[in-house]
Amino acid sequence: MSSMIERLPGWPAFPDLFGWVESGIPTAHAVPGTHGIRIEEKLTEDTYLLRAELPGIDPAKDVEITVAEGLLILRAERTEETKEKHHTEFRYGTFTRSVRLPAGAKGDDATAEYKDGVLTITVPVPEKTASTRTIPVRTG
Repeated sequence: MSSMIERLPGWPAFPDLFGWVESGIPTAHAVPGTHGIRIEEKLTEDTYLLRAELPGIDPAKDVEITVAEGLLILRAERTEETKEKHHTEFRYGTFTRSVRLPAGAKGDDATAEYKDGVLTITVPVPEKTASTRTIPVRTG
């Protein structure tokens, strides 16, 4: 058997099934040659919180966060340091993720913190004042 992982008798061979599941279903918005980033999102009364799983990177030089037209765009780079042949299941290269910010989010006031392999981005979302206006109907 050429694979390092042995199959159970009767089980079909899916050599890259776990890689496919890990990276998610390909979408039309995916950038070829990049990897996705796993995220968690939480929206409270006044804050949008995004947590991104990015282990093994230097956030000061390997992470770029931008906000443009209501989109939060996260880009990270992880380079492989070894040149010799070895087995690895780590992913190297460019990682990207774009998310639509909630209506009213103040992207310019976003903050980011990296701790224990998780990047946390906090974006203020001020409380909207509901304005109700009655529109009179003219008769003609």
